[in-house]
Amino acid sequence: MSDGFAMELCGAQGSYQIVPDDVETIDLDAVGGAIEAAGFEVGVRSRLCWTFSGRCEMTLYPSGKLMIRTEDKALAEEVAHLHVNQWVQS
Repeated sequence: MSDGFAMELCGAQGSYQIVPDDVETIDLDAVGGAIEAAGFEVGVRSRLCWTFSGRCEMTLYPSGKLMIRTEDKALAEEVAHLHVNQWVQS
């Protein structure tokens, strides 16, 4: 059973890469706005990526990929589910 995304541990610093299934591109403004509305603070807002801080630090890319910087795997999985099931749907 698929969760709708692939999640990979990246680097030794506890970062996770989330790649949603069947998503090739997203509307950064719409998805970034949904993440902001969920309580994350926007840092960088460009056509190449948006960055966020809050319960974890994140970087969102136009491909739909989301980098989550946390050592807490359960938090990364929770954010991944929000990304795939709510934010990317915006």
